[in-house]
Amino acid sequence: MTENEQLLARVAAKAHNTRPWGWTSLPEPVDTAAPARAEAALGFPLPPLLAELYLRIGDGGFGPEYGLLPLLDSPPSSEPAAVVQYLANRESGRKDPDWPWPEGVLPISHWGCAMYACVDCRAPEAPVLLFEPNADTSDHAWYVDAPSLENWLRTWVEGTGWYEETSDDMDMAPWTDFRIRTARTS
Repeated sequence: MTENEQLLARVAAKAHNTRPWGWTSLPEPVDTAAPARAEAALGFPLPPLLAELYLRIGDGGFGPEYGLLPLLDSPPSSEPAAVVQYLANRESGRKDPDWPWPEGVLPISHWGCAMYACVDCRAPEAPVLLFEPNADTSDHAWYVDAPSLENWLRTWVEGTGWYEETSDDMDMAPWTDFRIRTARTS
């Protein structure tokens, strides 16, 4: 069994035994065509591990805090779907250039207070970023939550994430690629 297979098994076990806020049950996994439909709408590929989460475990409803967002459709949690949220954030960023949304950064989990965990789908490691819009400027709203999606999932499974009551580790590095990834090209 590969490391990813082991991690998926651990995530599945925890997903079947815990419910994030707002979810009464674990949704069924998405159909096999859903990742391709999501990628067509987004204009970039999903990290393989993220696609596997949706294909094998459930269409959202597991993970830290409010859990993973559904991929394409919003029910039953009333959380927006990840693809819908990404497209809305990109459009909002075009209308308000002071708060641009980086291309390829997919929101995957809502923390509350408009904060999101997001996967950088353009980076090979698929780092997870924290978007914290309650900052004074967009330059101070992006942090590296985990160096990879694998690491982010591991901290959730092991109960060692910064969001855990027992964790004192809130020191996140700023995401230094924000301005590079939102630079306007004409």
